[in-house]
Amino acid sequence: MNLTDKQIDALQEIIIIGVGQAAGVLNEMLSSHITLQIPFIKTFSPDLVKQELGLKLGKGKLSAVELEFFGSINGNAELVFPSDSAAELVSILTDEDMEFSESDLDELKVGALTEIGNIVISGVMGAISNLLSQNLEYFLPSYIEGNIESLIKNKNLEKESTLVLAQTRFFIEETNIQGDIILIFHLGSFHKILEVLERLEED
Repeated sequence: MNLTDKQIDALQEIIIIGVGQAAGVLNEMLSSHITLQIPFIKTFSPDLVKQELGLKLGKGKLSAVELEFFGSINGNAELVFPSDSAAELVSILTDEDMEFSESDLDELKVGALTEIGNIVISGVMGAISNLLSQNLEYFLPSYIEGNIESLIKNKNLEKESTLVLAQTRFFIEETNIQGDIILIFHLGSFHKILEVLERLEED
């Protein structure tokens, strides 16, 4: 699906509002200045998911928090970090110098990343829900660790699904921590969002 410049601008504005709200909460949590930016938004079909995510996120180990949403629109939202960025973020949150090993993350690390992911994703989805007047409910956030295949496994992506990738860069003082927000809208849901955006443009 090819979006118009106006549709991209509208989606970007909505996500920036949500991420901005999340940044304010993170500022208080970390007691450190943090900003979050959305450099670009891209949409593509399920056929190109692995290829596109591989180019954007790399082939290495990733740490992700996933939140499934349902209601007037259905889908999944994920906040994804490369393992080194995840380790650095957890170190700041816990005030400890930690490095990720090949073993599973311990409960403290998983809890810290899940909390951050829940804040950021909820901010973005809350903005989409409020600004587009969509009623959404959420399952509890879950933690995922692995490669690209792990992130898209069991997403039930169908031909009519649209995946929206918004890359978000975290700036925490002099530390550059990078993460990506991935929004997956299921069957028909993305078209519903575009219909609402078109009505807003007409108004």
